[in-house]
Amino acid sequence: MARILLADDEAAGRDMAQATLTAAGHQVACADNGADALAMLGNGSFDLLISDIQMPEMDGLTLADKAIAAQPSLRVVLMSGFADGFQKAEALKPRLKAVLAKPVSAADLRAAVTQALSS
Repeated sequence: MARILLADDEAAGRDMAQATLTAAGHQVACADNGADALAMLGNGSFDLLISDIQMPEMDGLTLADKAIAAQPSLRVVLMSGFADGFQKAEALKPRLKAVLAKPVSAADLRAAVTQALSS
């Protein structure tokens, strides 16, 4: 399965996503802010980045942009609980695999990851 980096500052959502993805057979590393996630990307090889758009220290859009610049083959899925998050994600959309509305169901998360990894 895949190595996934999950960046989300909301512990409950992060824990649910980690449990869902681990149960699906993926290796999941977690960060609670964008700066830590970017550092983790530099220290490891990941197949997929899943990030909340609004986080402290570095937002998910900046994280995704820097991550893709450093590792062009990295697949990215973003999540947002705010309507403006979807508008902001439009700038990265050609390079994104999906943008999910929070709260994300386990089924929707699994489907987005499967799709992102297969494309």
